[in-house]
Amino acid sequence: MPKRVVITGLGAISALGQWTQPFWEALVAGRSGIGPLQSFSETDIKTPIGAQVAEFDPGAHFSPSVLPLLDRHSQFALVAAREAVVDAGLSPSRLRSGGAVIATGCGGKETDEETYSRLYKEGKRRVHPLTIPRGMPSGAVSQVSMQLGVAGPVFTVSSACASTNHAVAQAAMMIQSGLVEIAIAGGADAPFTYGLLKSWEAMRVLSADTCRPFSADRSGLVLGEGAGMVVLESLDHARRRGAEIYAELAGFGMSADASHITDPSADGAARAIRSALENAAVAPETIDYVNAHGTGTQANDVTETRALRQVFGAHAERLAISSTKSMHGHALGASGGLELVATVLALKSGVVPPTANFTRPGEGCDLDYLPNQAREQDIEWAISNSFAFGGLNAVLVVRRI
Repeated sequence: MPKRVVITGLGAISALGQWTQPFWEALVAGRSGIGPLQSFSETDIKTPIGAQVAEFDPGAHFSPSVLPLLDRHSQFALVAAREAVVDAGLSPSRLRSGGAVIATGCGGKETDEETYSRLYKEGKRRVHPLTIPRGMPSGAVSQVSMQLGVAGPVFTVSSACASTNHAVAQAAMMIQSGLVEIAIAGGADAPFTYGLLKSWEAMRVLSADTCRPFSADRSGLVLGEGAGMVVLESLDHARRRGAEIYAELAGFGMSADASHITDPSADGAARAIRSALENAAVAPETIDYVNAHGTGTQANDVTETRALRQVFGAHAERLAISSTKSMHGHALGASGGLELVATVLALKSGVVPPTANFTRPGEGCDLDYLPNQAREQDIEWAISNSFAFGGLNAVLVVRRI
């Protein structure tokens, strides 16, 4: 029988704050981290806003000898992973035999940008000798392994906006199978580079003012950055060492639309949700809260609403649903990590964060999205949705324990 998996540590860095507590306080207050885009000298950027990590000083977190090896997204991954490990109260000896699965949607884009700017803009003939290990997609998880002493299975997962949920599922399966007793799982991304912003602009899915998921006047997503991490353990291991348990990771489900690279499918999303509920052996009407993918785009929000109605039927009317992207932005591969942290804290505290910036319901968006105000609610079961470009879907089920 597969081992039960629990969450014993949380770590977060985002536009809402550099630790989990300010992140959670901002969510409960409905306070958005979206603001004017900073630190760009280019004048042709049409994107006026973003959810950036303000006043982040890498030198306050890393030594001068380590910093040259760290792309910005790796810095975020390490900050959040360290916090999660400390929160879990794990000793180095216990962590050493564990694993780590850390996701990214973009990888080392800051490193890529600096390299190509040096070559093509400045006309230099050489680049930094650490460009490859700094910018490779597995750079973040490699640094977490080395800095925290994780010597078991360590690898990265990249599936666009579903990356973290896929990573958490992989880590949980390692624990269920007995391969490891402990794993760090989550995601990190730092997409605020000139080249990446121009690429997102070309897709015409970015909002010019703010993120309003499920609202009639929603105008698109707002990019964010940061990292969200959890420590997973087998229930037996956590109990043996007397760890505080936040929640149980009760199940997960995955699917692919197998249809369109950017146009989401309600059927594909519904399959992932059903699969997650079946994996957790929980009836749909038992779910209390949904942390929605909720990007604020015209296509996503109505499609996700249809998927929820497909799976939950009449019970969809009773679900508490919110999109925390309305506050921390769409942090791409890191979004699922931030949203899992938010979902776990909602279970633990009995407070459900709102969907901020909500105006009036959009056509086809006719469920309870907790507009603008957090709600005190006793919730035992919740799901967190992540639906990515490429039609890649991953859903996590968490339970209060």
